[in-house]
Amino acid sequence: MTETGPHAPVSAVPQAPITHRRVLAVALPIVLSNATVPILGAVDVGVVGQLGEAAPIGAVALGAIILTTIYWIFGFLRMGTVGLVGQAEGAGDSAEVSALLTRALLIAGGGGLALIVLQPLLFWGAFALSPASDEVEGLTRTYLTIRIWSAPFAIAVFALTGWLVAMERTAGVFWMQLVMNGTNILLDLWFVLGLDWGVGGVAFATVIAETIGAGMGLYLCRDAFSRPDWRDWTRVFDRAALIRMALINTDILIRSALLMAIFTSFVFMGAGFGDVTLAANEVLVQFMYVTAHAMDGFAFAAETLIARAYGRHAPDRVRRSALLTSFWGAGAGVLLALAFALAGPWLIDVMAKDEAVRAVARTYLPWMVAAPVVGCAAWMLDGIFIGATRGADMRNMMLVSFAVYVAVAVVAVPLMGNHGLWFSLLVSFAARGVTLGIRYPALERGAA
Repeated sequence: MTETGPHAPVSAVPQAPITHRRVLAVALPIVLSNATVPILGAVDVGVVGQLGEAAPIGAVALGAIILTTIYWIFGFLRMGTVGLVGQAEGAGDSAEVSALLTRALLIAGGGGLALIVLQPLLFWGAFALSPASDEVEGLTRTYLTIRIWSAPFAIAVFALTGWLVAMERTAGVFWMQLVMNGTNILLDLWFVLGLDWGVGGVAFATVIAETIGAGMGLYLCRDAFSRPDWRDWTRVFDRAALIRMALINTDILIRSALLMAIFTSFVFMGAGFGDVTLAANEVLVQFMYVTAHAMDGFAFAAETLIARAYGRHAPDRVRRSALLTSFWGAGAGVLLALAFALAGPWLIDVMAKDEAVRAVARTYLPWMVAAPVVGCAAWMLDGIFIGATRGADMRNMMLVSFAVYVAVAVVAVPLMGNHGLWFSLLVSFAARGVTLGIRYPALERGAA
């Protein structure tokens, strides 16, 4: 971390050249880290599946979805922290780099405690929206009332991840996720299969793993606490800095809520075409998750490199960062499209045993083949705009894209059925890419 202080000239802050190697050094650990996520989910389901009953599987799946959705509200902490910390680091303001981590952790702690206090209301609302059998609901409540106690630590991981990404320490993110998920898996096996704790064992395993993950994240960020600035409360609670952070995070939250609304409506409308089509869509959506996890690595690289260039007020570095990260992102999109085209039918057969579901999924597979290519610009520009903390642009362009998606779906779904639904989803990807692309020149000008 550069000891130049907040008022040093930006030109005095040494900056490493932006190279392909630097992009990959940031991106690849994130890709590997994301690969551990579906493994953990599979183990969670697999261990309770050994109990020989359907209800525990449903309870763990439902409980995980409920908490993931609730925690997702705080996803802005990761994205907002990357942009703000990266810009402060790019400007050589090491004091603000430390203070930003404290602000983010205070939000995480406060948010987590609020969730613990509000858990009766939150869980009541969740079960009202997702009714289940008495047995499944009872087991789910057991799971939720245990897991909610790690909320401050789970949300803190968002903030710690954002800080590490901004500092280009994604190898640390990889090890944090590996330790957290590895601990979770080992404790799953011990608590459920060894001690026969059932659904509660899965929940306890996650609580311990998330607490350990947050602790490891704090250790990886320890140099932020080596300076007194992290507890300079006048700086931490600076009114202008807090307002800026709040505005950026609010814009990102609105953008993310609209994106979630698109995917949720996709599932709901797909359900209208029958159980087989719904299942086929769900199989193909798993390909989408793979795409998102792979693209995240290069989008994260864009976030941190753009943020540092923005903090340095260097439009030339902004452009080079955008070009290099997008080059690798586009390459990943093309490779994923080829993989889905060649291996898609086999993957469908692995995930679905019902022949009708397999046949329908193959019918709509071409849309999923096209998705990584069509959506590449949207994913990469999201990272670019997050790094530049252009939250208002992200919010506004998502509003436009959402409106385009709704308009296309209203026309295409009645005319084309499920093909129209997939077409509408891909149009929303394209709209995000085009609208953010239109705003990109303003982003470069803002860097100057």
